Amino acid sequence: MTSNRNYLCTERAHFMCPNMHFGILAQIAGVHDTMRLKESLHALQKTHPFLRSLIAEEEDTRKFYYQLQEHLEIPVTEGTDADTWQHDYDSIAGQGWNVQKESMLKVLVYPGEKTFQILFIAHHLLCDGRGLLQLVEEFAQHYVQKIMPAHADERLIRSIHDLPPKSDLSFISRLVINCANKKWQKEKHHVSYDEYLTFEKNFIAVNPVRRTIQTIEGPEFAQIQAACRQHGFSVNDYMLAGMMSAESIHKVIIAADIRNQISCYRPGAMGNYATAFSVIVRKKSKDMISLAKQIASETAAIRKQPRKEMLVLACYLHMRPELIDAVAIASLGRFESKAGAFVGKKLFGYGSRNGYSITNLGKIQNDSIVEAAFIPPASPANREIWGILTVNDHMKLCKAVFPQTK
Repeated sequence: MTSNRNYLCTERAHFMCPNMHFGILAQIAGVHDTMRLKESLHALQKTHPFLRSLIAEEEDTRKFYYQLQEHLEIPVTEGTDADTWQHDYDSIAGQGWNVQKESMLKVLVYPGEKTFQILFIAHHLLCDGRGLLQLVEEFAQHYVQKIMPAHADERLIRSIHDLPPKSDLSFISRLVINCANKKWQKEKHHVSYDEYLTFEKNFIAVNPVRRTIQTIEGPEFAQIQAACRQHGFSVNDYMLAGMMSAESIHKVIIAADIRNQISCYRPGAMGNYATAFSVIVRKKSKDMISLAKQIASETAAIRKQPRKEMLVLACYLHMRPELIDAVAIASLGRFESKAGAFVGKKLFGYGSRNGYSITNLGKIQNDSIVEAAFIPPASPANREIWGILTVNDHMKLCKAVFPQTK
């Protein structure tokens, strides 16, 4: 029965777009043991069907879906020095990722004497950042404490009705998307996956990403928390203020978790349950506290308006899937599509490629993890991306930058 299949809907935006991989580098509070590690990964696979799935295509409908495999190993590579994580990350995930043939999770492990570090690299079709953090936590708890993760059925966002009420596009936005859809239909062609994979490898080769990780802890972290509590804004608001000040910009795109706003989400499931929207402060205060308050006010206003908060997801749901496939390659490659190039350059920022973005996975306490860093996906629409994760009061800030756009 195909009705029970999980098809790519909003996930289609991650299917044929370069750099749709990201990671979490975590220090596990236990001695490295190869057999235990494999057992914990197998426990995750038993729990999450997407970890046993590849992306397949229905020949009659050209729809793509998550197809369960009888045998699908999560590849594990053993490194010698965690300081080489970026080189290892790029060599494994940065050379292109064929999701029709390769597991959507890849693992690097760096053995140590009393603890070890592990790097989970996920394709965005597997999950979003919060989903990957959950996977790392489940792995650590099973590895250290033998706690089995709870099974959860995947139920992805399928239509506008899965989003909160009043999330649908405005008349003007719908007109623009419908116009792009009609132009695409008139072009009467599509991007093959093999064609995309060739483009992806070429794009990655000439668009390297430089990544650095900074630790914020101790008195510095305590001061940030105290300022946030005193003035009534979040740590995320403060970090946005930091990016705006450091880069002299007035607009930052932030990712927002919407698990508690949508009925289709099943607690613990893999998949993508996040949106993204722009926070704009045109007349910025030079004072960090005042700027963070401005950002908090703008963010709160957007999150009260589903049409603004869910805009990007609504666009995906109204756009023809094959057009979404063509957006990146038509904007950044050699595929001729005026409809795809229009959407990519005018709507999704692939023309200027000067966006700034932050994804903050929040704060957790976990006895099985010493500390961890979130390595964000480097969307081609952006110039610089910050990934933030706080574990046991150790905040890690990973900056991903396209040097050629700076």
